[in-house]
Amino acid sequence: MSASPQRPAHNRPALILLVIVVALGCLALAWWQWEQFESMSGSGRNLGYALQWPLFAAFAVFAYVRFVRLEREAEQPQTPRERQAEAPREIPAGILPERPKAAPADDPETAAYNQYLARLHASDIDAQVRTAGLPTPERNAG
Repeated sequence: MSASPQRPAHNRPALILLVIVVALGCLALAWWQWEQFESMSGSGRNLGYALQWPLFAAFAVFAYVRFVRLEREAEQPQTPRERQAEAPREIPAGILPERPKAAPADDPETAAYNQYLARLHASDIDAQVRTAGLPTPERNAG
């Protein structure tokens, strides 16, 4: 017994049938929502759904067509030139802005500001501890 040749993905009857059923189902739901919109109890929500369901049906068809195209592209062998074009490239120097330099650690203004921030943080923590009703531990802010 010889193995039957594998069919291309775009010829698979089950997948085609699934797309047809999904698209027809979405269109049927759109028709139903349109009927609900036109009834006495219809609302804008029904109109919104009636307009959305055909988009879902179109997406099912689009997804199937995209799937077929991707499978066809995967079956075709790539030339060396195409492989080279897909290779990642480095970013040329000078395109990105320079990173800012960190302030030197021995800068007295920066050290004073950092101590000020540490004192603010410590007082904030103490206030939170006091509002929670816990005893306040001694802290060193510097």
